[in-house]
Amino acid sequence: MKHDCAELRGVPEGLLPLWVADMDFRTADPVIAALKKTAEHGIFGYTVPGAAYYGAVRSWWGGRFGYDFDARSVVVTPGVVFSLAQAVRAFTEPGDAVLIQRPVYYPFTEVIECNRRRVVNSPLVLGDDGRYHVDFADFEKQLAQERPKLFILCSPHNPVGRVWSRVELERMGDLCLAHGCMVVSDEIHADFTYGGNRHTVFSTIKGEFRDNSVVCTAPSKTFNLAGLQVSNIVVENSALRRRYRKEIEVSGYSQPNVMGVAACQAAYEDGGPWLEELTEYIQGNIRLTEKYFPSVTAQGDPGRGAHGVRSIPLEGTYLQWLDFRGTGLSHSDADSLLINRAGVWLDSGTMFGAEGEGFQRVNIASPRRLLREAYEKIASETEFSN
Repeated sequence: MKHDCAELRGVPEGLLPLWVADMDFRTADPVIAALKKTAEHGIFGYTVPGAAYYGAVRSWWGGRFGYDFDARSVVVTPGVVFSLAQAVRAFTEPGDAVLIQRPVYYPFTEVIECNRRRVVNSPLVLGDDGRYHVDFADFEKQLAQERPKLFILCSPHNPVGRVWSRVELERMGDLCLAHGCMVVSDEIHADFTYGGNRHTVFSTIKGEFRDNSVVCTAPSKTFNLAGLQVSNIVVENSALRRRYRKEIEVSGYSQPNVMGVAACQAAYEDGGPWLEELTEYIQGNIRLTEKYFPSVTAQGDPGRGAHGVRSIPLEGTYLQWLDFRGTGLSHSDADSLLINRAGVWLDSGTMFGAEGEGFQRVNIASPRRLLREAYEKIASETEFSN
């Protein structure tokens, strides 16, 4: 889709595609070997994950994040967005409010509105330090006034790249508890954190959070497996898990994709060294981004340079948020310049809410030569515009 659907998406052919959030890298060799072995078996019938599968999932999350949960708490689904939609239906009623923090991954809005629920937004605030922050006064105000039944948390945050601290997560969780709001935490990018930042699984903070939350995990971003459609949703509260499973049954979904099961187990059992190598490479791409489009925290306040573009510091994910507001271009003009003059396909910031106006999202999980070529074109065209 990233490379072959330009016409379908209404953009010119031949653009450098740095938009949708999957990588341009082959997955880990152990995953490929597991898929080959499964293919050679030649029988692709109904599949139920076994003890080894759940053991691999638990070992990965336990070893890396200290997240210990019973295998019975895991609900296997075909994807996190599917799982978010099921949570909206399972834990709210039509007309109920659901809280999000824009700019945020746009399917959050879609799964709320398409299920006839009401979006309540508590926007993130871009601080003088160049990083986004939770506006806790507004967050509490929305909880008190709008009384949302559900809060969908993006952690690490897509697209602004924040890795929320334990203090920030605890404060959000405590406010949700105080106002009777359940939390669904999308942690699909948990394996990508940089510098001194470390991901904290929301439900590990307090026992009360375990009883009031759903944690969405998947190997798809980490190992470039989105097309194999498998995710692992952890619902530790047994009453909530029954409601959640019932909603999935209503949707008609039952057994997972046999290839997805094989790939997930192999990735979590043997994919660690590959991920370390990948993370090192992506960190090099972050440094390249800072070279072309400095951030506030990278060099104090370096100014925007002749081209007027600045990067938001990337603490987690492989999705870079670029600030085009210093170019003097309107958002629509920046979109047009990127597509029609620079020949680069990014995700327009307004996809993530009105708060994304003036920004663009770049997928930096690509070969460095392609990223450098894209950045040269962007810098050249925006400088010319100034």
